[in-house]
Amino acid sequence: MAREITQRELRNQSGEIMRALDDGQDFVVTRNGVPVGQLVPFPRQQFVNVDVVTAMFRGAPAVDGDRLRADLDRVTDQSIAPRA
Repeated sequence: MAREITQRELRNQSGEIMRALDDGQDFVVTRNGVPVGQLVPFPRQQFVNVDVVTAMFRGAPAVDGDRLRADLDRVTDQSIAPRA
């Protein structure tokens, strides 16, 4: 649940609030008791171990380069003419 903070708290305690955002906490900012905005942390990037990715693709079918090129050429326009 988002923690409610006032506009003044946001101004005076911005460092503490930024650290709380880093820890995943949400905030609703109010002015005169009325909600005016929401602060939410960006989702953290998740990295997958190379061994996990390798295992995932181990059973994948081989890619036929010539067929891939033909499919790409069929759906793309590689013309050097400028587009209107």
